[in-house]
Amino acid sequence: MSKKLSSSVPTDREVVLGILNNSEDALNKLYVGYYPMVLQFILNNNGEQEDAKDVYQEAIIILYNKIKGGNFELSSKLKTYIYSVCRRIWLKKLSKESKKAVNVTDFEDIEAVETDLERHEEKDKQFEKMQEALLHLGEPCKTIIQDFYIHNLSMQDISEKFGYTNTDNAKTQKYKCLQRLKKLFFGLGS
Repeated sequence: MSKKLSSSVPTDREVVLGILNNSEDALNKLYVGYYPMVLQFILNNNGEQEDAKDVYQEAIIILYNKIKGGNFELSSKLKTYIYSVCRRIWLKKLSKESKKAVNVTDFEDIEAVETDLERHEEKDKQFEKMQEALLHLGEPCKTIIQDFYIHNLSMQDISEKFGYTNTDNAKTQKYKCLQRLKKLFFGLGS
């Protein structure tokens, strides 16, 4: 029994897999499937059709980059996620232009999705800050930290790679490197 989609809206999984596999079809279906919802929202809140196109395009780019970046976790329906991202983009634009968004219409779950988005944005900021701290760490610390925490090398492997006499010396060096990394990380402004 073959399953055929009765509408042009792909499943959330199909969209994510489609984007990961560079499927233009998945993006097109995504565009056709959820754009009317965003258009309606923008038109109901002091916007024009052009605004809706811009906001939707921006939201799709955000979604695309998140999925391609490998740090995308969908904790709600994709429809709710897209709506929430578009809503935030539009409300920011409205506040910048000092227009008043009266009676902004909402879907259920928006609060939860916005909290989730803020958490993801905060994680992204922390990750960028950590990458910056790693860049300033210098060698051999940068490589030791990456080998242990990212490449999952054992202390024995690290000890041999850097020519330490034993794993205890490698552990001591790793500890010192972590302390330096913490200082750099917390020294960088938020």
